[in-house]
Formats: sequence, structure tokens, C-alpha cells
Amino acid sequence: MREEKRSSTHPNEGECLRILREAGCPERVIVHCCTVRTLAVGIADLCGADRGLVSSGAMLHDLGRCRDMGMRHAVIGAEMAADIGLSEELVEIIRRHIGAGIDAEEAQEMDLPPGDYFPRTLEQKVVAHADNLTSDNRLVPCRATVEKLISRCRYRGAERIEMLHLELSDLCGQDLDLLVASLGSHPELDGPCKDL
Repeated sequence: MREEKRSSTHPNEGECLRILREAGCPERVIVHCCTVRTLAVGIADLCGADRGLVSSGAMLHDLGRCRDMGMRHAVIGAEMAADIGLSEELVEIIRRHIGAGIDAEEAQEMDLPPGDYFPRTLEQKVVAHADNLTSDNRLVPCRATVEKLISRCRYRGAERIEMLHLELSDLCGQDLDLLVASLGSHPELDGPCKDL
């Protein structure tokens, strides 16, 4: 895969790495973001999503993990992205990437500010689901993520992830687990990420 060129609103992969490092993100989080990016751009290419926006969103989706390792990282990361002048599209990808969406009741349970945490645009959905299918630096099939949530009694989240998987698989014309399998559990990273 190729490195994205700088656009007026979306930083390329190298710029995203710089943003993550300057924010103080642990190397483990950075490798995770690079792994999510690899899957996300593969999904974007299959379903016609904006590749540059998806690439930047995937690279920066866990920006807030430099300050919080819980669910609030999405809100914190979105605020950080807005503070450094990133586009609203990118800010919203970061804010809405947790699970396949968080409803008001779950937001309250997780001590998140009231709001809408559901991915709405195609690019938000692609990044959220690529993150759902990535465990640390390893790609996993949808069923593994769903079973993990069920074991934690997060039934609504498990159902939403299954539904998002079906929606995106339909748009892509293939079960996204096939893409996960073709990339392998530890996909080869490219561009500036390949040296991590």
C-alpha cells in the first residue's frame, strides 16, 4: 500500500505518526493504530470510502490514549484533534470510533459526556470496524470480537458490531473476515509504519 499524500485537511501517515508521538502515545498504541490503518484502507478500497480520510482517521483514532486508556480516550482524542486544527470529519471519526457506537445509557455507564457516539458516515464506520477487528497489533475475525463482548455481558455492543460487520461486508461485496484472513493476523505494515 502507498503512503498518503498530504491534503489540505488530512495529515498523511508520517504526519499522523508525528502527532501521536508528540502527544506522548505509547509505542504499543502507535503500532495498534498502524495495524488498524492497514485494515481500514483495505476496507476503504473495497467499499469506495475516502481513502485519505480513512487512513488519517485510523492512524489517529486512539490519539486520546496518551491521556486515558478507558473509553474516554475517544472524547479526549477528539478534543485534542480539534485543538490542533484537524478537520471536523477527522475529529468525528476519532470521537465515534468506539465499538460500533455507544448509546446514551452506555455513555452514562461509561462516564462519557452525553452525546451521540454512533459512527454515521462510511468513513466513521470503516475506522470503527477496523478497530473492532484489531486486538493490539493482531487482526481478528468478527466472531472473536463479538464473543469477547458477550463474555463481558455487553450484548448490545456485540449485536451492533455484528450488524456493522454485515453492513460493511455487503457494501464491500465480500465478508470482511476474508480481508482479515488475506492480510494475516499480523499484517505487514507499510510507509513510515513499517519500521515500528
